Amino acid sequence: MNIGFYLLPKSEVKFLNPESTIRQALEKMSFHKYTSVPLVDEDGKYTGTLTEGDLLWKLKEDLDSDQDYEEVIQSIKLKDVPRRVKNIPISINANMVDLITLATDQNFIPITDDEGHFIGIIRRRDIIKYCASVIWEKKPTT
Repeated sequence: MNIGFYLLPKSEVKFLNPESTIRQALEKMSFHKYTSVPLVDEDGKYTGTLTEGDLLWKLKEDLDSDQDYEEVIQSIKLKDVPRRVKNIPISINANMVDLITLATDQNFIPITDDEGHFIGIIRRRDIIKYCASVIWEKKPTT
């Protein structure tokens, strides 16, 4: 099945630029109640996924060195925050089966075009719904 049917387009996805600050990430993630967001550079390329855990570990590291909280969150760019997990983007030409394994470890799968530009995401819940529909189609009626 073509994954484009399940694509949440970039225009509807909340993402951050790697040049954004920790403060901007905290504000956006808090407002939208997200635990992770894609990072997309000024050229439209997917550069990774930032998680709450990534931010917490970076804040712990920098605040342990007696730096001021406000200074830390306003001065550190997201590109300088180490990411614990490398979420792998998938081409829009992939099949739904290609996404199932990735969905076990990711809330969403970043989708790119043939040139690596970020075009949106497919959410884990949509992949689960797809899998459920396949199971229900094969289940014999009694």
